[in-house]
Amino acid sequence: MRRMFRGAFIVLIALRYGLDELVLASFQKPWLRAIARVVSVGRNLQAPRGQRLREALERLGPIFVKFGQVLSTRRDLMPTDIADELARLQDRVPPFDSAIAVATIERAFRKPVGEIFTSFDREPIASASIAQVHFAMLRDSNGHEREVAVKVLRPNMRPAIEKDLSLMRMMAGWVERLSSDGKRLKPREVVAEFDKYLHDELDLVREASSAAQLRRNMQGLDLVLIPEMFWEYCMPDVIVMERMTGVPISQVGRLRAAGVDIAKLARDGVTIFFTQVFRDGFFHADMHPGNLQVSTQPGTLGRYILLDFGIVGTLTEFDKEYLAQNFTAFFRRDYKRVAELHIESGWVPAGTRVDELESAIRSVCEPYFDRPLKEISLGIVLMRLFQTSRRFQVEIQPQLVLLQKTLLNIEGLGRELDPELDLWATAKPFLEKWMLEQVGPQKLFDQLKDQAPRYAKLLPELPRLLHDYLLQRPGDHRRELSELLTEQRRTNKLLQGLIYGGVGFVLGLIVMQIVLRVRLF
Repeated sequence: MRRMFRGAFIVLIALRYGLDELVLASFQKPWLRAIARVVSVGRNLQAPRGQRLREALERLGPIFVKFGQVLSTRRDLMPTDIADELARLQDRVPPFDSAIAVATIERAFRKPVGEIFTSFDREPIASASIAQVHFAMLRDSNGHEREVAVKVLRPNMRPAIEKDLSLMRMMAGWVERLSSDGKRLKPREVVAEFDKYLHDELDLVREASSAAQLRRNMQGLDLVLIPEMFWEYCMPDVIVMERMTGVPISQVGRLRAAGVDIAKLARDGVTIFFTQVFRDGFFHADMHPGNLQVSTQPGTLGRYILLDFGIVGTLTEFDKEYLAQNFTAFFRRDYKRVAELHIESGWVPAGTRVDELESAIRSVCEPYFDRPLKEISLGIVLMRLFQTSRRFQVEIQPQLVLLQKTLLNIEGLGRELDPELDLWATAKPFLEKWMLEQVGPQKLFDQLKDQAPRYAKLLPELPRLLHDYLLQRPGDHRRELSELLTEQRRTNKLLQGLIYGGVGFVLGLIVMQIVLRVRLF
C-alpha cells in the first residue's frame, strides 16, 4: 500500500513539474503523446526542462537527489543542458535528531558515547542525504586528546533506498519498452549502476578505506591534506576521522585575505587531479566545491583539504595504456590512430569503418588545436567525444565517465579561481612525462623488474618441463627430442670452442704484452 502511495506521489510531482513532457515526448505510441498534450494544458512550463527536472528531484527527496547526481555524470546518455542542471544538485537535507545519532554510535561501539569521546557536539556540522557529521574530542592510546569528526549514517536508509529503487526499476522498464530512445538510454543499466553506487556509499568503512588509500598516495606531494582515519572507531554505520580545519574553496575573498596564492591554488588543483589519475590510477571522483577546503594554518597554508570519499574512481593498467596512446595520438593529431584504438579496445563494434570514426573524431578535436591554449577545455573535448561516439554505439566505460566528470569539476573550479588558468600548459608537461613512463624504456624496465621473481623461478624449470612434455608424446616427438639433444650437444661444443679460443686469444695478447714490456725494460 505504501509503495502505491509513493508511486502516486512520484507521478503527481512529475506532472506538476512537466516531466511528462520531457519523458513522453519520445514515446512511440500516439496515445501516449496525446496524454502528454492533455496533461500539459493549464500548467506553467516556462522554466527550462533541466531546471524543472532538478526541482522535481529535490522535491522527491534525498534518494532522488542522489540519483540525479549520479545521472549528471552520464553525459554520454544525457543532453548537455540537462546534465549541466543536474550537476547543480546538492545534498541540502535537514539533519536528523542528534539523539538518534548518539544511539547509532552507542549501538555500533557497544558503550556509552561518554566513554568513547571526552566531548561530543550534539549539533551536527554538516548534513547530507546519506549521513551527517558531528565534531568531538577523542582520547588516543597515548592519552592525548584529538579533535575528530564523527560521520553517522542516517537511520533506516536501507529500507527507504530499497523502496525507491524498486520503483525506479519499474519505471525504467516502462521507459525502455515504450520510448523510442529507451534501449539506447539503457535506463535499467543506469538504475543498476545507481543501486551499486548507493549500496557502496552505505558502507562507511569502504569510504574510510578509500580515504586511507588516497592519504597514503598523496603523502609525498605536499599539496593536499586528507584526514586520518581512526580504524578502531570505524564501523559500517559510523566512522571517526581527524578533524580538518579550513576555509571552503568557494570563499575566495577569505582565502586571499589569509594570504593564499589563488593562481597557484588553481594550478595545484590540476596537479593533484592528474597525479591521482595518471600516477596512481585512484582518484577522488567528487571534487566539487562542497568537498574542498583550503588550509589557512601557518605550516600548511594554501594546501587543499579533501573531504567525503564516497565516490572514488580507479583506472586499470589497460585504461592507463589506452589513455597514454590516445593522448599521444591527440598531440600528434593522428585521428586515424585514435579511431583504431577505439576499435582495438572493443569499445566500438568490430564492423565500424575506421575512416568514418576518424572523420567524426577529427571534427570534434581539430577546432580546438588552433585556439589559444587557455581557451581549450579538456573536459569539453571529452564530453563532445562521448556525444559523437553515440552514433557509433561506443560502450562508454564507467571509470572514464567518472574521469571526465571530475575533469570538468576541476577545470571549472580552476577557472573560477583563476580565469587565466591555462589547463593545457599546466597539464601537458605532466602528461608528456607520464606518457614517456607508460610507453618508454623505463616502463619496460619496470615491468621486467616486477616480473623478475617469477622469471627466476620459471626459467630453471623450462628444460625439465620441455623434456617431460616431449617424452610423453609418441615416437615422432622422441625422435625430435633426440635430434634436438644431439643438436644441443653440437651447439655446446661449438660454444665451448669459441669460448676457449677467445680466452686463448686474450691470454696470448696478455703474454705478448708482458714479453714486449720485459724486452723494453
